[in-house]
Amino acid sequence: MANENGGILEIGQLKQRENFVPLPLPYRCVSFQPYHGAMTAEVIQDYLLSREVYRRTNIVILHGPDRQYAVAAVQRAGSDSLFSRVEKVEVLGLPHDCILIEAPNTDPANRSALAQAAVKHGVSPDQTAIVIGMFDHINIIHHPNPLRLRVVEVVPPNPPKLLHMAEHVLSYADLPPILLEPVIIDLRDLAATVTPEAYLVPCRSGGLNDLGAPVYFLDERPKERENWTLLGCERSLQFHRHYYGDEPPRVEMCPRMLTTPDRCPTLLKCCLLEYDIEQEGNRVIVPWGADLPMIERALHRLTRDLAYV
Repeated sequence: MANENGGILEIGQLKQRENFVPLPLPYRCVSFQPYHGAMTAEVIQDYLLSREVYRRTNIVILHGPDRQYAVAAVQRAGSDSLFSRVEKVEVLGLPHDCILIEAPNTDPANRSALAQAAVKHGVSPDQTAIVIGMFDHINIIHHPNPLRLRVVEVVPPNPPKLLHMAEHVLSYADLPPILLEPVIIDLRDLAATVTPEAYLVPCRSGGLNDLGAPVYFLDERPKERENWTLLGCERSLQFHRHYYGDEPPRVEMCPRMLTTPDRCPTLLKCCLLEYDIEQEGNRVIVPWGADLPMIERALHRLTRDLAYV
C-alpha cells in the first residue's frame, strides 16, 4: 500500500507508526463501512480477508453499534480489476483506541489539520483519530504526535504576520503534521521598560502611535534629531547612524536576539537577512519580508533536519 510520501508500506509496519495519514488519495483510499461483528482484532481480520475492496482502498474504518469504531489497513491482491480481494490485514485501532471527531472545518487531506483536530479533542499519541471533515470526507491520523514548532513574532501589528503566514503554508504544503505554538513579543511591553523623552520606532505601519511619549518614525527620516530612545533592531540602528551620525539609547526588538537556541524547533525572522534563510541548530530564521515559498522552505528544512518524517 502507498504511504503518505508515495512509497510502499508492507502490512505489519503500520500499527506502531506515529502520525500515519493515508495520503495522497484520502477520499479514495479510505472506506467507511457498517459492521455488525465482534470488535476484536481476530474477528475483524477474518472478516476483511473474506471480502473484496475497491482497487484504491488501503484503509477500512468499521463503524458498529453504540458508536464503536475500528480501523484496519488492508493489502489488496495484485490486480487491475475494479475490485480485488484482500490478502493481508493489519488492525490499527479497536474501539478503545479510536476517537471519532466531527470537524466540518478541517481539511481531511491535510496532515497538520488532522493533527490539530486530534490534539484539540484530546486524542493521545497511542490512539487513532477518525476525522469527519470538510464536505463530509473522512480520514484518519494514527498515533498523532505532531511536531510542535515555536513561532516567535512581534506585535503589533495583529495578527502576528509570521504566524499567520506559517498557518497559511500548512494549509497547502506537503509537510509532516505540525502544531504551531506562538511566542508573542509585544513591542508595547518592551517600550514600557524605559521612560524616554520620546520614542523612535522603525515605521508607522507597526501601530505604535501611543507609547506615553512622543513617537517618531525612522522610515520617515525626521528632520530634527530628537532626544529619543530607539525601539528597534540592529538594522534600525544602522539606519540611524546613516541619518544622524550617532547611536541613540536602544531597546532591542529583534526576535532573533530576544530568544536563544534550545531543543525546541523554532521559526523566527530577522531584518539582517534579505534574500535567504539561515539555520542555527533547531532555529530557522527568515527575512523580515519573507514570502510564502520562503517560509515553506524553512518549514521543510526544520522537519527534514530533525528527521521528522
